[in-house]
Amino acid sequence: MTDAQRPAVRGEHQPLVPSGFDWLAFCIVAAGLVMLYGPAYIELARTVWATDEQGHGPIILAVSAWLIFRKRHDVAALPGVPAQFAGWSLLVLSLFLCVVGLSQDIIMFSISSQIGVIASLFLLFRGWRALRILWFPLFFMIFMIPLPEALVAAVTGPLKSAVSAVASNLLYSLGYPVGRSGVVMTVGPYQLLVADACAGLNSMFTLEALGMLYMNLMNYTNAKRNIALALLLVPTAFVANIVRVMILVLVTYHFGDEAGQGFVHGFAGMVLFMVALILMLVLDKILGLFLPAQRRAAQ
Repeated sequence: MTDAQRPAVRGEHQPLVPSGFDWLAFCIVAAGLVMLYGPAYIELARTVWATDEQGHGPIILAVSAWLIFRKRHDVAALPGVPAQFAGWSLLVLSLFLCVVGLSQDIIMFSISSQIGVIASLFLLFRGWRALRILWFPLFFMIFMIPLPEALVAAVTGPLKSAVSAVASNLLYSLGYPVGRSGVVMTVGPYQLLVADACAGLNSMFTLEALGMLYMNLMNYTNAKRNIALALLLVPTAFVANIVRVMILVLVTYHFGDEAGQGFVHGFAGMVLFMVALILMLVLDKILGLFLPAQRRAAQ
């Protein structure tokens, strides 16, 4: 095996660009992707990604690109065994989905088709082994796809009601003058509306993505442990949302409405992820008592 084909070992100096990198092919493919999906991303930046509910999209895209970049030497070391039929079939289907999405203004179709296009390119250039290496970055891109508004509305309503009910009951039991009517909470002279960003489906979707990324970076290979942790992230996100709402209510009660709706409101979003991360780490340790932490050997 030559040096160019040998997989890189952790701790060994790696060049930024793999040996024998085809810059011409890369530039052509990159230009094609920019022309095809650039308008869709501009539209996302002006609409969906500009909201609190789905502002995680650019972060997911950046992390996915970084995860693919991390595996560049592993993919470059593979022998070129293209999967022509599967690659071209997937490319045609993905481009058709993209055309439908762009022509019918269905952003979910146009963005999700990008995953198939990228996967097909790896199939055409490197074959199935490349997909086995890059399956997680491609899967992770699913979390940046805007969720259908009908699904968000159907799930977010009950979630907001549940979060506001639990938060108000906990605060009332602690002695605070808290009342609730639907998703409107009253504390002292103030009224607070539990918004979608505070307790909706999108926040759970984002926290699930955070958990998936954690498991991948930890190189866990125990399927039972991964599935258990992924399922436990749903109630974890629910608890984190309750903590966020309680913090906003307490800040509003003690410091006024301007404090609750100002900087602290944005900071409460950071608290949401910090609480979720802490709970996730605790759950991971607890699962470790019952399920061994089998890890993939680092290369």
